[in-house]
Amino acid sequence: MLGLAVAAFLLSSCEAPGGISPIFPTPVSPNGQDIFTTYEAISIPAIIVFIGVEAALLWVVIRYRRSKQPAGYVAPQIHGNTRLEYVWTVIPLILVLAIAFYSFLELQKDFQPISNQDMTVVVSGHQFGWDYSYNGTSVVVHQEGTLAGDVTPFVVPIHKLVKLEFQGTDVIHSWWVPAISGKTDAVPGYSNFSWLKIDQVGTWRGECAELCGAGHSTMQIIVQAMTQSDFDVWMRVQTSGEHAAAPSTSRLG
Repeated sequence: MLGLAVAAFLLSSCEAPGGISPIFPTPVSPNGQDIFTTYEAISIPAIIVFIGVEAALLWVVIRYRRSKQPAGYVAPQIHGNTRLEYVWTVIPLILVLAIAFYSFLELQKDFQPISNQDMTVVVSGHQFGWDYSYNGTSVVVHQEGTLAGDVTPFVVPIHKLVKLEFQGTDVIHSWWVPAISGKTDAVPGYSNFSWLKIDQVGTWRGECAELCGAGHSTMQIIVQAMTQSDFDVWMRVQTSGEHAAAPSTSRLG
């Protein structure tokens, strides 16, 4: 356990420019929370099964080790146990089917087109960056890949349901901001969908999760959520043709 704690601490300090922390961040959107809950629902039983199997294996190794048996001892030769074979086949099957069914329901809820959105943004992936087109406006945010610093943030208002439509212009990319949503592919000639609804002001980091070429590592993502009033000011600045930075926030996750 001490080793795991040390490893977690070291990993938490591994974030580099353009990268994300390997430690799961606190979810800030309902679909991000759903994914985190799914992760816990799968991981906890898996850990229990792992510990149980390893404990049983260790008990057998220690209890029946050769040094504890008399000279010339031959273990009982058991050729099959139908009841036991049913048990160790049916129980894992039930666990796997339960995980598959639960995960499928979550995917249907979090990665399907929605119709009650407050706004729609088309996210286009290209080598090597992202474009965010706000439907009904002329505003497009460009996030060109770089490792030299932070990219221009994709800005959204808090408390608003934002529909995301993903497209690819050359090869397959994958948009991923762990605190907000799961990985969603941007595929040429095909639209994928997701959504977000952030209820707190802040800035969160992500990256392309699909190997897409030599500049893949530069395709960082920054999402900034601000109050509706700040967002309205930001939108007016963008539509007026001025190039001003988005209002700063105190958090980068």
